[in-house]
Amino acid sequence: MKIGIAGPGPEIWQPYKYWFALKHGYRAAFKLKSSRDMSIDVPTSLLHKRAIDAMADISMLRLFKTYLESTPQLILQIYILMASDNRIFSQYVSITVSSISISCATVDYQIALRKSLLDKNKFVRTSSKLMYFFYKLLTLTSWILSTVLVAILSIKISIVLLVFLWFGSIIWVHKQHTTFCKSRTAEIIYRIIVGIILIFTFFNIKGEKTKIPMSVYYVIRILITLSILTASLFWKSTFNGKLHLSFVITAVALTLVLGIIFLIVYYAIFHPSIYYAQDVVDGPQNERNENCRIRGFLMQ
Repeated sequence: MKIGIAGPGPEIWQPYKYWFALKHGYRAAFKLKSSRDMSIDVPTSLLHKRAIDAMADISMLRLFKTYLESTPQLILQIYILMASDNRIFSQYVSITVSSISISCATVDYQIALRKSLLDKNKFVRTSSKLMYFFYKLLTLTSWILSTVLVAILSIKISIVLLVFLWFGSIIWVHKQHTTFCKSRTAEIIYRIIVGIILIFTFFNIKGEKTKIPMSVYYVIRILITLSILTASLFWKSTFNGKLHLSFVITAVALTLVLGIIFLIVYYAIFHPSIYYAQDVVDGPQNERNENCRIRGFLMQ
């Protein structure tokens, strides 16, 4: 089941998706059927699955909105904070809350996605969710701080860097040959949005094994971050003492290292496929293709 996105933002589809989830959730809970389908015996388990799928779609749309709106706003907030001589406590609170909110949206999507896929083990441990949350929070914080440092050095260079990464991400997404939407135009829009998300964090777009793509992604992220930190030290006079450059550089390096550590520990110990005996994703290719719902994730 798929959705054709004609152009408006993700928030356009959320009310419809909430209605879809409520309808099937209600029918699954109370086993009520409308007069139109009284002759159709729809299993409660199927209705329950449809409700879960709708909530997963809502989570994905919320994730899109987060990275299209909240993340750029967070970058702007940090840029204003670093470039300004006057700083107030509420700015730090707002930035902290925004960072946590973005990370929570990412974790919520991962949890919802795994619930909706028959071939994926679910998040059942709080420790797994926390490890995944801190991995996303720390790596995202490191990258946003790095982006702001580039913006302070040169707005034009920061725009060129982000656009370059965006085009590179779109090319990679295009080579994955995703087929999530009904129309070609909607599929292109989907790939463009995923490309924006990939600027900030890794995004599994096909529900397949991601060890190699993720490794390449974060190796590139580390190299770019190191280049940014080196450039910041070389042209530190550009900052004109407006911020404690050594503190920011330490924060960038520390959050990146800790984020990578949380990433490694999560996939080595806390990933659901580790503490479950069997994961269908590791099964035969034909079995994966039959059950893997992510190939048509955007429903209806």
